[in-house]
Amino acid sequence: MADADATDATRDSSWTIFLVFLRLGLTSFGGPIAHLGYFREEFVVRRRWLSEGVYSDLIALCQFLPGPASSQVGMAIGLDRGGLRGAFAAWCGFTMPSALAMILFALAASAWGTQWPAGMVHGLLLVAVAVVAQAVWGMARTLCPDAPRIALALASAALVLLRADAWGQTGAIVIGGILGVAFLRHVAPPPNDAAPARVSRRLGALSLAAFLLLLFALPLAAKLWPIPELAIFSAFYRAGSLVFGGGHVVLPLLQAAVVPPGWISGDAFLAGYGAAQAVPGPLFTFAAYLGAAMTAGPGGAWGGLLCLLAIFLPSFLLVIGVLPYWDALRRNARMQAALAGINAAVVGLLLAALYRPVWTSAVHGWMDVALVVLGIVALIRWQMPSWMVVLGLALGGLAMGLLPMLL
Repeated sequence: MADADATDATRDSSWTIFLVFLRLGLTSFGGPIAHLGYFREEFVVRRRWLSEGVYSDLIALCQFLPGPASSQVGMAIGLDRGGLRGAFAAWCGFTMPSALAMILFALAASAWGTQWPAGMVHGLLLVAVAVVAQAVWGMARTLCPDAPRIALALASAALVLLRADAWGQTGAIVIGGILGVAFLRHVAPPPNDAAPARVSRRLGALSLAAFLLLLFALPLAAKLWPIPELAIFSAFYRAGSLVFGGGHVVLPLLQAAVVPPGWISGDAFLAGYGAAQAVPGPLFTFAAYLGAAMTAGPGGAWGGLLCLLAIFLPSFLLVIGVLPYWDALRRNARMQAALAGINAAVVGLLLAALYRPVWTSAVHGWMDVALVVLGIVALIRWQMPSWMVVLGLALGGLAMGLLPMLL
């Protein structure tokens, strides 16, 4: 984040925030864990909008909140740089590319993922390996500087690998916080920078109240007034409110919400999910595809926009609601120790994700290993911009895909 004494005059305009996040939305492949790596490189290392401590604290906070963690971190950064308009600009920039791609895919009613040139998607998955490896290395150097926290990170990684679901991730973070309070009070320095909070506590309280009111009132309203748009909005708002662990975990909720009522067929649901793997940005934009492809409701672009807003609205309300109180909590002595443990656990979570699914889904041979190593060297040693590494490894994957055809 910017220095604590920075004035509003030094803040960025909504347009600047939008353009920065738009570039990330166009190049951030690999899922939420990889997104956090892209964000760290852009906002901690390159732009210095946040310190390493504030960034890791934001990750820890957003892991506790339901919804897409990487998008929530982006909203919080936008909120800090430009208030509510900045948060909206950050969300629009990061979400728009993949949302438009998914709506177009639905409108075209074709397997858009199969139209990618052979090997290019594979190259983009290799980019994610390099980006996550860079993030793990950089965060571990700062957040795990001693033996207790290294051990905690390794134990967290082992737990997440053994229990590869939202419960495993949440459990690792909770255990990390408990062990931090018990054993890390002497190694947890007080934070010397302020966490992002550009809204009042009153607005935060109203935002949390709105989140809870909509969560309970929308299903009741959908029963009282059988309007398709209201039922759809309620279903997607509930999915965005109750999902912990990222985009893949939202699949069962969405499938149960849209397939049994006949809003969309099972085959169309799976086809859209496959296409979502090939686009950058948050996986929650899968909701835009569902809204555009559904036979119920407005369908088309308006249906996609309706479902997109519904599934992301809980994240907006939660981020705005929690951040005004977050800085005071993180300055508490016990909370400092808990955060030291939680941040070490987050490093372990990233380490586990680096192996599975990031490494296991992308690296299948020695040529893949060579491209990943090249990407890591380019990011860490040569300090090349992430978009150049994305382009280079995508082209490398394309060349690997075409090689068997040429031999």
